[in-house]
Amino acid sequence: MSLRLSILVLLCASLVSAQSGERIGYHAVKTDSQGKLVAWHGDSDAATYDYVIRRLWNFWIGMKPCPNGVPYYLQHQVWKPEEDPRGLGGDQINMALSSWNLLYGYLGDPAIRANMVLMADYWLDHGLSRPDARWPNLPYPYNTELHSRKYDGDMRAGKGFLQPDKAASFGAELILLYKMTGNGRYLSAASKIADTLAHNIQPGDAENSPWPFRVNAATNEIHRESDKNGKVWVASYTTNWTDALRLFSDLDSLHQGDVASYRRASDIVIAWLKKYPLRTNKWGPFFEDIQTSAYSDTEINADTLAAYILEHPDWGPGWKAQAQGILDWSYRTFANQEFAKWGVVAINEQTAYEVPGNSHTSRHASVELLACEKMNRCPPKEEIIRRLTWATYWVDDDGKNQYPRDDNWLTDGYGDYVRHFLRAMASAPELAPADQNHLLRTASAVQQIEYQPDQISYTKFDKVSTELFKIGAGVPKSVTGGEMRWDAASKTLTVVSTSKQVSVSIGH
Repeated sequence: MSLRLSILVLLCASLVSAQSGERIGYHAVKTDSQGKLVAWHGDSDAATYDYVIRRLWNFWIGMKPCPNGVPYYLQHQVWKPEEDPRGLGGDQINMALSSWNLLYGYLGDPAIRANMVLMADYWLDHGLSRPDARWPNLPYPYNTELHSRKYDGDMRAGKGFLQPDKAASFGAELILLYKMTGNGRYLSAASKIADTLAHNIQPGDAENSPWPFRVNAATNEIHRESDKNGKVWVASYTTNWTDALRLFSDLDSLHQGDVASYRRASDIVIAWLKKYPLRTNKWGPFFEDIQTSAYSDTEINADTLAAYILEHPDWGPGWKAQAQGILDWSYRTFANQEFAKWGVVAINEQTAYEVPGNSHTSRHASVELLACEKMNRCPPKEEIIRRLTWATYWVDDDGKNQYPRDDNWLTDGYGDYVRHFLRAMASAPELAPADQNHLLRTASAVQQIEYQPDQISYTKFDKVSTELFKIGAGVPKSVTGGEMRWDAASKTLTVVSTSKQVSVSIGH
């Protein structure tokens, strides 16, 4: 067989095929010659991921305001053309801040950073508990009166109740926003959140986490609810505390606030996580719309801790085994075989709602890729990537992102979605576009970044840090403000920067 014919045969074997009448989400199924799911847009997974996250951002920023003029995503957890009657998602703003931080570095669009400021300012202006409350200066996660312009309670527990884990997440994102903007308001608000958490922390045990899941800000009452059999359930347990650890650690490094109390609180949380959920796999609730009486273990709590451990090898002896153990538990507990004929094992949301989620499947995949990166061992990588690709099938060309058999959730479809693809690109740069230039990861906070054909210029919070770029358009020639390591095979550029202002010169 001639070389030309051999190449032709290989190309034909790799062509995708559309399965007649079969769809996933918004798109016709496309498969390779072995019947395995492949990307539905462009010529690669990377092209699809880039296309999707751009469409999601455009949909978000173009969303209509509510009748009172407030952006729709600041008052609703579900998007519908006719407007949904439900209020905000519990972690919706935090998730959006988390994703948009990464997206700003990836795209360099100033509108992304401006949107982060808008969301944070609105929550600070309209949603904090009173300074004289038992749990002061924490954000309420829900607007019990839909268009009241204020957040004042919890979706299930009602007015006056809040979720300390969501407050911790907001505090951690506020510090990042402070580093991006230099606005001291965000640092001050984060310090007050940390002070409240440090003051109210308890040692915890098998049934009670260091802070409760739902608590009344004024009275310190932990929410209680009876099930249909009369059993009383108490909202005293969850494991979503990695953002609290981030919050305390960041304030410590900034020498801001009562550092001694933050260190003590961190020690308590870490000791509790190691003694209980890491041994019992009791991961507990996360979502605002699940009743207290419907106890549930959630994928997000488990895999988020796995990611934290992987990013903090100083966690202690056995960190690799503990992180892998969490991922193995998540897979055993939440693996969904509905799409197995296309080589995809999706990931269910939680034990109380066994439905595969686009956010949860993409999260699990991104943490699996992080584990591959950090531990130098990996399950079949193509299986992990198919999870990410499956999650893109639920995104329409206009940017709607439908949860399987459900609605267009502004949590799962946007804030708790975009970040997983960007994190996946950082761990596996081949998943970033091969013909574009993008920042994939930084150890600092990017204050400003500008992409030009022959240059990437950026300013960051820390003087010394390391950045990872995918350089698909051109070849890096030099770096001002640091040293560079170029890997031509993977088209990745590592910049070890020694200045807050860095410039990468690119040749073509």
